[in-house]
Amino acid sequence: MPVRVVEGAIQHYAWGDPDFIPKLLGVAGRGQPWAELWLGTHPNGPTLLEDGSPLSDLTGKLPYLLKVLSAREPLSLQAHPTTEQAIEGHARGVFDDDQAKPELLVALTEFEALCGFRPYGSTIDYLRRLGADQFADFVQEHGEDSLADLYRGAFDATATITGLESVEDRQARWAWTLGEKYGHNDPSVAATLLLNYVTLQPGQALHLTAGNLHAYLRGSGIELMNASDNVVRGGLTVKEVNVDLLLEVVDLAPLREPIMKVTDGRYPLPEAGVQLIHLAPGDSHTAAGHELAIALDGTTLYLSPGTPVFADSHTYVVTPL
Repeated sequence: MPVRVVEGAIQHYAWGDPDFIPKLLGVAGRGQPWAELWLGTHPNGPTLLEDGSPLSDLTGKLPYLLKVLSAREPLSLQAHPTTEQAIEGHARGVFDDDQAKPELLVALTEFEALCGFRPYGSTIDYLRRLGADQFADFVQEHGEDSLADLYRGAFDATATITGLESVEDRQARWAWTLGEKYGHNDPSVAATLLLNYVTLQPGQALHLTAGNLHAYLRGSGIELMNASDNVVRGGLTVKEVNVDLLLEVVDLAPLREPIMKVTDGRYPLPEAGVQLIHLAPGDSHTAAGHELAIALDGTTLYLSPGTPVFADSHTYVVTPL
């Protein structure tokens, strides 16, 4: 079977950039926020074949979901459940899907994000450098309980966040900006100072496992994840939040190396049994399974097993590990 062009589903979430995805696809954005382009068989955004029939008619249910994400404004502070938590939560109607949502993101532009907890000693040193000594004392006393105790009202972050207004530090500037939008005393705003702040350059990536507390701040990238839409939000959003559930699923262990190590243009997502590979113009690849691809000339493709493809432009393909 030849390579088949497919049509992904667009998600117009409020935080989306109005230009990046329309420009990628060569269509008019019409002033709307274009947050995500989905490729896969998830019912919240199924991919279609050229004749309008669902991709799942050919592939069945795919175990992964491929996206382009483009954020003009920060996303919510969130985490995703483990498989066991997803199964249990799905059974009682808490989660839409019965599986975890590990994900990786490969930057297509400069991309800013908060992800995983900084080691607590490093956070205390960082806060003292900012002049946020009261918050540093709180973290020193509460350690891994800092997040939960923030949400339980044990620390009023107002003075900490307002005190960052003139601080020349990128993470601090984001905290102050979020405080202006959501309230200087919002626990989620203070929580952003506990996390690793990263700026990815194109080609660099994040691998976010279950429980990783994170918030994407700005930029565009390719995402690969399990075919799950389970999200638990703690704040920094007008959408529904569930702090108690967030505290159940969050992984408090420090993440010492948030930026993923990449070898030969391959980005593994072992939890889903697949990887994202980068093909430069002129590279070739033969599909080993039901594979989806996004080319940066705007082409979105389905490759059946055994199908060869030759990249005319930079292309990202999902293939089995």
